[in-house]
Amino acid sequence: MDYQFSESLQHFKSSAVREILKLTQGKSIISFAGGLPAEELFPVEAVRDAYVAALNRGNSSLQYGLTEGYLPLREALAERMRQKNITVTPDEMILTTGSQQSIDLLTRIYIDPGDVILVQQPTYLAALQVFQARGARVVAVKGDEFGMDLEDAAAKIKQHQPKLLYVTPTFSNPTGYVWNLERRQGILQLCRRHNVLILEDDPYGELQYSSDRLYPSIFSLDTHPHGSVVVYTSTFSKTVAPALRTGWAIGDPAIIRNMARAKQAADLHSSSMDQQALYELLCRFDLDAHIAGIRKDYEQRMLLMTDLLEGLNIPGLRWNRPEGGMFIWLELPEGYKAEELLVKAVEEGVAFVPGAPFYAGEPQVNTCRFNFTHSDSKEMKLGMERFARAMNSYVPSPV
Repeated sequence: MDYQFSESLQHFKSSAVREILKLTQGKSIISFAGGLPAEELFPVEAVRDAYVAALNRGNSSLQYGLTEGYLPLREALAERMRQKNITVTPDEMILTTGSQQSIDLLTRIYIDPGDVILVQQPTYLAALQVFQARGARVVAVKGDEFGMDLEDAAAKIKQHQPKLLYVTPTFSNPTGYVWNLERRQGILQLCRRHNVLILEDDPYGELQYSSDRLYPSIFSLDTHPHGSVVVYTSTFSKTVAPALRTGWAIGDPAIIRNMARAKQAADLHSSSMDQQALYELLCRFDLDAHIAGIRKDYEQRMLLMTDLLEGLNIPGLRWNRPEGGMFIWLELPEGYKAEELLVKAVEEGVAFVPGAPFYAGEPQVNTCRFNFTHSDSKEMKLGMERFARAMNSYVPSPV
């Protein structure tokens, strides 16, 4: 058979993270690569009870559901959003198969091939995959640990007239950075002035280690939801369990209606069984107390990893100490190439993600992302010993 694949297939790129995870399968490799939560912290008993409660409602719990998602869960989520100063109704919300599908659906209904999307440099790898698959032109905007550079954003908006701006302002993937209020308000004003839609991706916002700082969502700073310049998306993957694959998006009703149309063509609806179980979980389980426990545990893991990095005493190695989320962003010594170092690291039995795939423009090849939430203290210490051996045996290739 002479398979005749579509031209659009050339825009699909494999995930560097997924390819690295393949290397770790069936081997005694300690992985700091995947953005994985700690499964020992999953609320297994509560999830089991929630599924039983949903099934006890009768056979209808296994039936087809609404494309927009299980109404009681949308109502419960709307109530939770009020804690974030977000006031929406279920009609301004759609449940999705993870927040990843929210990115995909919005891109389908809003972006044509050749349209420009602005992103902060570096940015979420899987979002770049979606944008590139759609044939968009992705333009990088400069940024730092405080957020997107407003002057560069204004210049790029003027130069490229983008249709969409994608941001993860709170404990971003891959850097763990969090935007300050000035940058959040500034980018909102810029995009409103120039009619640029903002997609605010917030999968990590609940994982804030310090309670004395406020990081309002950009969506909450805008007049919402009618006429809002922001579409907000989040997920249960980091707070309950990734396998449930349940996320949500909120925005102007016209956007949500059209995302529902695209979703009908994609999968009719996300798992109604999972949605009903999540609703039962919210009714029967103290999710806020559970999240508080996760935060405390993850903060200790983050502090341990940064202490271990400090103990390596490697000149030129730099990293951040995030205030939340799941990742630490490393800069290797000048002249190092993270992709080359990864080969040595896997040989030593440890894995991480090189930073280059997270860049829309010219990559900084001496960067890499480490996940600290999945490894316990014993694994983390052993993994860092292996990473130290890889660093000590690595000789950078000539430029």
